[in-house]
Amino acid sequence: MNDANMAKIAGEIESYLRRLFPVCRSITGNGNRETLRTLQELIPLTLHEVASGTQVYDWTIPDEWNIRDAWIAAPEGRRIVDFNVSNLHVVSYSNPVRGRFTWVELQPHLHTHPSLPDAIPYRTSYYRRDWGFCLTHAQYRELEQHGGPFEIVIDSTLEPGSLTYGELLLPGQSKQEILLSCYICHPSMANDSLSGVLLTAFLARELLARTDRRYSYRIAFVPETIGAITYCARNETAMQQIDTGLVITTVGGPGKFGYKQSFESSHAINRLIEDVLCEAGVDYLTYPFDIHGSDERQYSSQGFRINAATLCRDRYYEYPQYHTSLDNLDFVTGKQIAETLALYIRLIDKLEARRIYRNRIPNCEVMLSRHDLYPATGGAQRPELGGRSELDLILWLLFLCDGKLDMNAIARRLAVSLDTLITIADKLVSRGALEAA
Repeated sequence: MNDANMAKIAGEIESYLRRLFPVCRSITGNGNRETLRTLQELIPLTLHEVASGTQVYDWTIPDEWNIRDAWIAAPEGRRIVDFNVSNLHVVSYSNPVRGRFTWVELQPHLHTHPSLPDAIPYRTSYYRRDWGFCLTHAQYRELEQHGGPFEIVIDSTLEPGSLTYGELLLPGQSKQEILLSCYICHPSMANDSLSGVLLTAFLARELLARTDRRYSYRIAFVPETIGAITYCARNETAMQQIDTGLVITTVGGPGKFGYKQSFESSHAINRLIEDVLCEAGVDYLTYPFDIHGSDERQYSSQGFRINAATLCRDRYYEYPQYHTSLDNLDFVTGKQIAETLALYIRLIDKLEARRIYRNRIPNCEVMLSRHDLYPATGGAQRPELGGRSELDLILWLLFLCDGKLDMNAIARRLAVSLDTLITIADKLVSRGALEAA
C-alpha cells in the first residue's frame, strides 16, 4: 500500500469511525443493525436474524435489548448523568426503570472506575436482569453530596426479538476457507471493538477486489461470545472444515503492535504473522494463547479447533483506557487503523502465496524408481547426516508434505531455500507423487 493510497484509506476509515462511534451497540438490538447496514456501503454483507429463545449449544439467545434514553436528574430536573452525553453511562442490558430514588437506594446501582477518576467505565448485565449507571468519580460525589431524591429513568425495552450478525462469503479457487471474524457488540469505544469492525470491513473490501483469490474467505461480524457461538451452531459443518482464522480486534491504538498466538503455537498462522511484523521492522509483543480473550476461544473449542490468531495494536486488557470512555477518538485514529490494515493485507498476501502439497502415496514409502525419481544404478548412495542432495530433498518432501505444512515451514526446517524446494516439488507433482493441497 503506497503512501497516497494509505492516506486515502485512512481518511475513509476516519469518516466511518466518527459515524459509527456514537452508535449504542450491544449483543442484540437496533444499534447492531444500524452498524451492519452502514458497513453494507463498503461490502455486500448479508444480515441474519436468529430469534430470542433459540438454543445454541449450551447457550440461549436472550431477549432483544434497545434503549432510547436514560438519566439521573436532581429534583429540579437537571440531569447529572445523561445517556445522550455518553451511552456508556447505562449498564448494557439494563431493565427499564422509572421512579424516584434516595441516595441509599441508588448507590448499589452505580459503577465507577477504581483507578481512572475521569473515566466512565463499561459494564454489562446481559444474562442477569438488573439495571445500573456508570459515571465518573466527580459525578458520583455530586450525587452522594446531593442526597436525592433523584429522578431515575432508563427508557429501554427487553422483549423477544433476535440476535443480528453479518456475513460475507468470498469463494476462491480452493474451497478451503479462511475465517475472518470481528465483534460488533461494544458501544462507544473506539479501539475495543470499533477499530476491529472497520479494519475487517476494509480488509473484506480489499479481498472482494481480488479476482484471483486462491482461498475462500468466510467473514463474520458477530456479537462477542453469544454471536460467535450462534455462528458456529448455524454453520457447524462448514466451520469444522476450517483450519485457519483471524479474530480482528483492538487494532487502532497508538501503542505497540502485538499478536496473540493461536492455540497451536507451531501453526503456520503464527509464523506468518511474525514474518509480517519482522519484515515491517516493527517492535511487537507476543501473547501466548490462553482461554480468556475474544472469540478465538469459541472457534478453537474442541468441536472446531480452528487456529485463530489476532494481530493487534494496544490489545484488550493491556491499555489503561480499556473498557472506558477514554477509549475514544482521541486515542484511536483512522491513520492508526490503516497502518494495522496494511499489516493484515501483507498477511493475506502471505497466506495466498503459501504452497502446500500432499503426498499422493502416503502409506509407507514411495517407490521412487517407478516414478523415475531414483538414480539408474542403486547401491552407491550413502546417507549423510543432514544431507541435502536432490535425493535427500525428494525423500524429505515426500515425508513432510501432508497437506498441512506449507513450503515455507519445510524450507525453514530443512534450512534450504524455498526456490530449491519448489523446483523439486514441481518435479514430484509432474511425476504424480505430490499434488497441490
